[in-house]
Amino acid sequence: MITALYASLCALLLVKLSLQVISLRRKHRVSLGDAGNAELQAAVRTQGNATEYIPITLILMMLLEWATAAWWIIHLAGIALLASRILHASALKTGDVKRRVLGMKITFFLILALAVLNIFYLIAGYFFAGS
Repeated sequence: MITALYASLCALLLVKLSLQVISLRRKHRVSLGDAGNAELQAAVRTQGNATEYIPITLILMMLLEWATAAWWIIHLAGIALLASRILHASALKTGDVKRRVLGMKITFFLILALAVLNIFYLIAGYFFAGS
């Protein structure tokens, strides 16, 4: 399963983002919340944002793969997912608004494209399954 590769890579990214939060919590001696620390707030939101968008994208990828979409579509989606999440995370860390917005746009477009492709494969499978 191709999606398993990208789920695993995204899991590694989430671990990295989580470790950054833990490191900043220790550095600033904050056990819960962010204590108003801007650096910690950004790290927490970066991790949170990844946990909000990665799962639905992977689910849509997995469903599309199960619908027997071309292998290159799944790889393209996985690469776009990783690139957009890394772009977004690095932009939040550096405060680069343009890169952050680009990462968000890629993520939103990807989710929309995967949803439309899943609907297409569902409809096509329904109408052409009897052929």
